[in-house]
Amino acid sequence: MRSYDRSRRDFLKTTSAATLGALGAGYPCIASGSTPPPIVPTADRLIVLWMAGGMAHTETFDPKKYTAFEPGLASDKVLSTFKPIDTVVDNIKLSEGLENVASVMDRATLMRTYQSDDLGFILHSRHQYQWHTGYAPPLTVAAPHLGAIVSRTLGPLNPDVPAFIDIGQRLTVGEGEELKAFHTAGFLGTEYGPFFIPDPTEAQRSVSPPAGMNDSRFTNRHKLYQDLVNASPVGELGSDYQQDSMVRAMENAYRLLKSPASRAFDLSEEPQPVYDRYNTGRFGLGCLLARRLCEAGARFIEVTTEYEPFVYWDTHEDGHERLVGMKEAIDAPIAQLVLDLEERGLLDRTLIVLASEFSRDMITEGKPNSPIKNQVEVPDIMTETKHYGMHRHFTDACPVLMFGGGMKQGYLYGETADERPCKSIDKPFGISELHATIYRAMGIPADLAYDVEQRPFYTTKDGLGEPIMDVFA
Repeated sequence: MRSYDRSRRDFLKTTSAATLGALGAGYPCIASGSTPPPIVPTADRLIVLWMAGGMAHTETFDPKKYTAFEPGLASDKVLSTFKPIDTVVDNIKLSEGLENVASVMDRATLMRTYQSDDLGFILHSRHQYQWHTGYAPPLTVAAPHLGAIVSRTLGPLNPDVPAFIDIGQRLTVGEGEELKAFHTAGFLGTEYGPFFIPDPTEAQRSVSPPAGMNDSRFTNRHKLYQDLVNASPVGELGSDYQQDSMVRAMENAYRLLKSPASRAFDLSEEPQPVYDRYNTGRFGLGCLLARRLCEAGARFIEVTTEYEPFVYWDTHEDGHERLVGMKEAIDAPIAQLVLDLEERGLLDRTLIVLASEFSRDMITEGKPNSPIKNQVEVPDIMTETKHYGMHRHFTDACPVLMFGGGMKQGYLYGETADERPCKSIDKPFGISELHATIYRAMGIPADLAYDVEQRPFYTTKDGLGEPIMDVFA
């Protein structure tokens, strides 16, 4: 068996066991002694724009020396396959193809030195699990997604709108089971888990009764399902708390379907010119849906370019051409989302975070001082355009872009080397610091803990995450 297959199997075994363990857990109350002083939040809403698959920093938000393709070009000479472009901020340059985002960088904080942890053989699902939960698998409990922590701790802004909404990720693609492992509320319970919208064009259908089902029949079906769960023996569907959480989740869904707030899911209500500005595909329309849901009172929204092995940002070949298309998909919608929220007076209290699990490089797999076995062959000399672009997983530097939510405007944090390896050389930070920063903006302490299996589970690992205060206005 290939090491990749064995690593995936081990990951699935441990996360599945943790999920089963969580079903037997009691009510996840805030741990005694874990009531830190209150933090004044700078944001009420959080939108994560997830660049799934490994977004190369030197090709996007941290451009280096540009080298054009030509047959016979040495791979180790290539740092960027796109030219750098100016932004509205004098000391910040982006990569060609991000002209719209460049025009709103005066509303942004750009952090260039996020470092992924060393997790052994690099699997996207493991790094995505850690990014979204703050913890590296395997764990003895099912760790809650960042969105679930926000949902459980802060509650909904509008009780008729799901507090945690995930847009754009299908769980039927490759590595779907691994993706399910962190797209969950874990031990916090079903009611705090994500409301899935795989395709934003189908969002309205997700909040509508099945076609042909009248109101009374739908109400009766809801009651029968509720009675079935309530009548199930304790332990069959999990602990008392988990079973009650399922009922509460059903109640929340039923209330949404009957609420005028469900209209926020209907993209057909948007004027055609606005729809067209966002319509670069599923991600672009996901950003439009996120704006509508933000207005309706959603607390946490994630919009993803979607992770599917060997497509989108997962550039193991044809890296340059693939990124041409990816930039076309994200550039206009991100800028429009920022402008629309600003126009509606929502940007100041909405934190937008754009991130990826790690970066990419032509040569280095892992970190320069901690290399990992190469997972893709890159020829020393390029002979075809499919060799042109960033193919290997680079974990030493990855950009995080933030808008609104109390962050500084037009601010650059951290620096990477201009020559290979383009690693973090000033102000590096990891997942605990990043999560502590996000949580602080939302008014959640980094050392807040929930009791699970009679032990504290902290919002950041061991409760030791320190927010990066330099980025706050």
